[in-house]
Amino acid sequence: MNNVVVASSEQDAAAMEAVKQHHAEMGGALAALVEGLVVAAEKGAAEPARERLLQWARTELVPHALAEEQVMYPLAHQDDRARLLVEAMLGEHRLIVALVDDLAATGSPVRAAAQAMALQVLFESHLAKENEQVLPLLAAEPGASLAQALEGMHELLGGHQDGHSHGAVGGCGGGCACGETDPVGVAPELDARAVPHAIRHATIFGALDSVQSGQGLVLLAPHDPLPLLRQLEARAPGAFTVDYLERGPDTWRLLFVRS
Repeated sequence: MNNVVVASSEQDAAAMEAVKQHHAEMGGALAALVEGLVVAAEKGAAEPARERLLQWARTELVPHALAEEQVMYPLAHQDDRARLLVEAMLGEHRLIVALVDDLAATGSPVRAAAQAMALQVLFESHLAKENEQVLPLLAAEPGASLAQALEGMHELLGGHQDGHSHGAVGGCGGGCACGETDPVGVAPELDARAVPHAIRHATIFGALDSVQSGQGLVLLAPHDPLPLLRQLEARAPGAFTVDYLERGPDTWRLLFVRS
């Protein structure tokens, strides 16, 4: 069941939607990076994938959490209805940082994969509470402007106006000296069939932003994603080659390889 949120202004409604879209991009990026680490760990070559996930966590995930603590959470904490929720969300931030630290410290591919999957589960639950409880409360509050509070907050709103995401991470990809690429069967998969329609494209774009030059991502879609392909080309012209691995009738599988 969809809940209707009445924002106090059009600007606040737009700000709430922008944060949700950025959350979807982050969720897609994390899902792709975690799946890439799991696949690599199964093949005994987890270190490059672990480093890519760590770099993304340090440059995207942790700064995002800190920005929320500086901007969003103080506003929500002023409302008695959200005070306990905000305190719990701050506790989850501490858990997220601890998991990132554990991922950096471990030398075991198995433990790295387990910690990465725990990070993904925790982050998805965390985003759901922000999207469904914190953001609607802030957007509907007439005494505070969510749009003004978030103005210029790149860490919370994202930004891909130039077609190149800040979410792309470094590491040993096909563009490095080793020249490795992701053959079919090695590239991580993103199953977008269960992702809500409103955030599906943002989730996919986030996942694709995490793909390195010469590497790939397999997308599972519930229909032929022609609108997505057009948006991707407008967003990042010539960045990917796309091959259909399966054409329906229930599932479309496409391999995206970054040039």
